[in-house]
Amino acid sequence: LKSAEIVTEYCIGATGPVRTVVLLCDCPVSDVKRVFLDPHSQTSVQLCGYLAAHRWGIAPEWYVLDDYGRLDRAAEGDAFLLIGDKVFDREGRFRYSYDLAAEWKDATGLPFVFAAWVARKGTPYEIVEGLQHALTFGVERIYEAVLEAGFDCKPYDAYRYLTVNIDYIFDNQKHRALRKFWDAGLKISPRVNPG
Repeated sequence: LKSAEIVTEYCIGATGPVRTVVLLCDCPVSDVKRVFLDPHSQTSVQLCGYLAAHRWGIAPEWYVLDDYGRLDRAAEGDAFLLIGDKVFDREGRFRYSYDLAAEWKDATGLPFVFAAWVARKGTPYEIVEGLQHALTFGVERIYEAVLEAGFDCKPYDAYRYLTVNIDYIFDNQKHRALRKFWDAGLKISPRVNPG
């Protein structure tokens, strides 16, 4: 995005396990032959590809996960990249679970950045400053937001997830991690599912 630049001091990142970006399978990752990729985060899809090549040493077939019922019909050697809250509902259902943020940290020694705020170059300072202020306001009021949204009755601890698993500060280590990820230049293009 040559016409864009990263703005604000915030990101959606993780300095350890993120819990909501995982590869699930019933075999060790070294035996995985096919990976079905949740399309809800292209960053996470590409991270899975990076880890396959640089950490796990596998070259699986890549498919779009367009039917979550497939998780109940896994064939031998199948793995599933799941993203978001749906991971909480499937914790413990597979023999193996690989947290992609933790795997990245083990492989690189760096945190991971799943998303950052960007704007066109030349965006007025007042707009960027307003966004920065809004993000600061939100990060400082996570507990209130969890209570207001009713997340306190979920089976997982939303406040803990939002304050321990997610890290919002776009510091130098995260800048380094983002550069390393970009410079890898990997591109996973999943195919439509087999029959």
